[in-house]
Amino acid sequence: MADRSIEEFKKKTYDLLVIGGGINGAAIAHLAGRQGLVTALLEKGDFSSGTSSRSTKLIHGGIRYLENLEFDLVSESLYERYLQLEAAPHLVRPLEFVIPVYRGDARPLWMMRLGVFLYDLLAGSKKIGTHRKLSPQEVLELEPGLKREGLTGGVTYFDAQMDDARLCLENVLSAREHGADVANYVKVTSYLKENGKVVGVKARDVLSGQTFEVRAKKVICTVGPWTNELIRWDHPQAKKRVRTTKGIHLVYEGRISKKALLVTSKKDNRVFFIIPWMGNSLIGTTDTNYIGDPDKVAADREDIDYLVTEAKRFFPGWEFQKEKVVTVFAGLRPLIRRGGSPTKVSRKHLFYETTSGLVFVVGGKYTTYRKVAEDCLKKICPGYHKTDFTLYGSGVFKESCADVSQKQGLDEEIIQSLRDRYGIRSEDILKLAGGDSALKKKVLERFPVILAEIVYGVKYEFARTAEDIVSRRLSFSYQKLSDAEKEILGRNIEQVLEQP
Repeated sequence: MADRSIEEFKKKTYDLLVIGGGINGAAIAHLAGRQGLVTALLEKGDFSSGTSSRSTKLIHGGIRYLENLEFDLVSESLYERYLQLEAAPHLVRPLEFVIPVYRGDARPLWMMRLGVFLYDLLAGSKKIGTHRKLSPQEVLELEPGLKREGLTGGVTYFDAQMDDARLCLENVLSAREHGADVANYVKVTSYLKENGKVVGVKARDVLSGQTFEVRAKKVICTVGPWTNELIRWDHPQAKKRVRTTKGIHLVYEGRISKKALLVTSKKDNRVFFIIPWMGNSLIGTTDTNYIGDPDKVAADREDIDYLVTEAKRFFPGWEFQKEKVVTVFAGLRPLIRRGGSPTKVSRKHLFYETTSGLVFVVGGKYTTYRKVAEDCLKKICPGYHKTDFTLYGSGVFKESCADVSQKQGLDEEIIQSLRDRYGIRSEDILKLAGGDSALKKKVLERFPVILAEIVYGVKYEFARTAEDIVSRRLSFSYQKLSDAEKEILGRNIEQVLEQP
């Protein structure tokens, strides 16, 4: 963050200061800006670099929550799914799932049929597509590589797939568009208090080391797995409010399955997913208790073996090769602190306010982030009024990909890729590139990504490090790159970052 930006934070008293630039914090800042509140958002790392970029990449109602009879949560989530599909069709897209069912499964075929029926019923007019019952033969026609022995049939249903990091970023960019001051790589180090009430924070620019104060009438903490720590900054003896469970995902080179699959683990009867993702396969997730430092969460060998073993059970012809693992990532779910097994803990959200006036957002799931933000603002802003929900890339294209391709002298594949990543803001990247042929060149020959996107990420999307670009702006971390490609990519990014 430039010194000039720090001066902006120092000279204002904000109506609202949000600590934590994951999806909930980004959405609260976004909706607060729409309400006309003078808002600030601070994130100690990059936006979405914690839990919010380590999800299963789904905007979903949560079909498995029907087992817990959480019909209200599923119904709410299905409505939010609809809103996200409407607001960000470039980042949230319909996805059909197949659920194969085998003899001896913890959830028999009749239960799965009932589940998808209820799922569509709760979605009502907002459903994406209609579920289907499948015979064993129909399941195998959709997924020929599945294990045949013991297959009793299956069902299909619909949910949505998302780019979680960019969905979070678009909320940040929308917040800025509506007047919020936002900054990544700014770590809050302590609270400012007057007469026992929190009136702001002390903060440090992580990259420059500069310290400064930010003052606000209300401070909201959307720090997920770090909630217990920040509560104790305020009251050292405060009770823990969040229970963290770890979920890991494995991205494997190539397509293991043709369709997205929801399957049941034999080891612990958990459901997990095998999903096509950016030309590869996303396998996950685990759900285990975690009591360590949130900054040090990582996948261990046991987690990886669990996913590989279970996936191979469904695809016996799949020959797992370690060198084809593209990446493994781990995240923490900040759940409401309650007992019971991790899979039974509710994904509902609530708010906890301390005697000093701090508000903490606790629980929730990615899909309901807009509702979390709305409920939070209703709690602290009596005059809150609901507005239409749009995102930074929302909008309708005036020209076809083919027409833009011809005008810009770029392959249609590149134009479509830009639209898929930035929505209507893809026009901004093309304007930035202008007639500069260097900016229109592909970063790597086999991917439809141009150099202008790296420049745009640094100049307009708060990218501060190479990792920000690779993992959260352009998603190269989900691709198997050769050493030569990594070198070219790194050199291109560094050249842009070094520019004044």
